[in-house]
Amino acid sequence: MQIEIPIDRSAKLEITTVVSEMFSQNAYILRRTDQTSCLVIDPSFEANSILEYLAEHSYDVSAILNTHGHIDHIIGNQTIKDRFPTAPLIIGELDAYKLTDAQANLSAGYGIELNSPEADKTVKHGEYLSFAGMTLETRLTPGHSAGHVVWVYEAAEVGVVVNGDVLFAGSVGRTDFPDGSFEALEHSIQEQLYTLPSDTVVLTGHGNMTTIGQEKDTNPFVRPLNS
Repeated sequence: MQIEIPIDRSAKLEITTVVSEMFSQNAYILRRTDQTSCLVIDPSFEANSILEYLAEHSYDVSAILNTHGHIDHIIGNQTIKDRFPTAPLIIGELDAYKLTDAQANLSAGYGIELNSPEADKTVKHGEYLSFAGMTLETRLTPGHSAGHVVWVYEAAEVGVVVNGDVLFAGSVGRTDFPDGSFEALEHSIQEQLYTLPSDTVVLTGHGNMTTIGQEKDTNPFVRPLNS
C-alpha cells in the first residue's frame, strides 16, 4: 500500500507499506518525492520484497530505523544492511542490546536465534535525525518495550508519527513482555502521542494506519488525560 502527503509545491511524502505475512507486521519506506534516497523502517520477514521495490524504483537507502528490538521489527536488518552497507542502523539507546540478544528480541522463543547487526547509532528522547531530506524527532515511548521510540515528521501538510507497537487503530501494543508495562504504555500514549495534532497520521506496526484524533476519540484502551 502507498499513500502520499503533500509537503510543499515541489514534493510529497511517499509512504509505502510492506506487510509481512508472519506477525502481519508493517515495514515502511519513507521518501520525499523530490529525492531518490529513502528511509527503511522496521524491516521485517519481507526484506527481500523491500529490496525488490527499492531496486525497481532505483531508490537508495539513507538509514535503517528500528522503533524497538523485537524480532518482527528487526529480522530484515541484515538483508537491508547487506545491500546498503553505508546506511546507518538506528535504534533507541535502551533497546539497542536486543539486536544481538536472542532472548531479549524474542526470537529464541520461536527457535530462530536472531542476531541482527549492531546499531551504528543509538538515539534518545528529543534527539533529531536528518536523512533523505527529512528531519524526524525521536520520542521515547516505553510500555510495549522499555526502549521503544517513535519518530515524528512534521514538515508535511499533516504530521506523521512512525509509531511501531505503541498505538494501534482501536487498540494498543502488548505489555506482557518482560520489560512491558501498561502503566508506562498509557503514559507514553497520553504524553507523547495524544499531544500531537489530531490530524497526525499514525503509522502502526500492525494493522491499518489511523490518526491521533481518531484514537483520542474512540480508542477504548487509553483515553486522553482529563477526558
